[in-house]
Amino acid sequence: MISLKSEREINLMHEAGKLLAECHRQIAKLIKPGITTIEIDQFVEKFLARHGATPEQKGYKGYEYATCASINDEICHGFPRKEPLKNGDIVTIDMVVNLNGGLADSAWTHPVGNISDEAKRLIDVTEKALYKGIEQAVVGNRIGDIGHAIQTYAEGENFSVVREFTGHGIGKTIHEAPAIAHYGLPNKGLRLKEGMVITIEPMINIGAWQSKMDENNWTARTVDGKLSAQYEHTIAITKDGPFILTEQKM
Repeated sequence: MISLKSEREINLMHEAGKLLAECHRQIAKLIKPGITTIEIDQFVEKFLARHGATPEQKGYKGYEYATCASINDEICHGFPRKEPLKNGDIVTIDMVVNLNGGLADSAWTHPVGNISDEAKRLIDVTEKALYKGIEQAVVGNRIGDIGHAIQTYAEGENFSVVREFTGHGIGKTIHEAPAIAHYGLPNKGLRLKEGMVITIEPMINIGAWQSKMDENNWTARTVDGKLSAQYEHTIAITKDGPFILTEQKM
């Protein structure tokens, strides 16, 4: 069942989103060769605590960390770890913030030191793909319009779109209906209505789109070992267009 959010609920989620965006900005300042993703995870937990918020995914289905930290060929749900990041790596930090009961979810991919031109292009295309999807998140459009915009752009740039993981509704819990695929056909799927709050979070690969699962049953990575990037925002569908609750741009 899809729940439509009130203006009060959306404002509450926006407050969480603003805090999450600031946390991402601080993370960007930390990421460099030599830092570990467990140190980033510990920073996030302390940052949120200082601001009266909590990491909603910690404890979710037994997950132990405040963040997911996916490095290089890891598509999503990478565990924070003690091994230092290296020059040339890329790392996606994904988190869900709970502030006074309002939830917000966002992921961002960061370069570590000097990265390859191919990795730079992957990051750029993935971020642009996110915003192309967001442009379609308007009242009256369908979920397929979002996925089609992302897929058309990413594949046009000779990258592939992960199929096994999707965006989702968000509200009182992290994952609500509907699922938001990042591929698809225009004018297909559920129609978007005012008051829906969803995540759009394309995962884009340099090679094949298929994934494989690590033994931890959480971390997905590319089947061919090639790089993957992800960007994610939480979006409210409003009569005035998509409202990005986790926007980082000032």
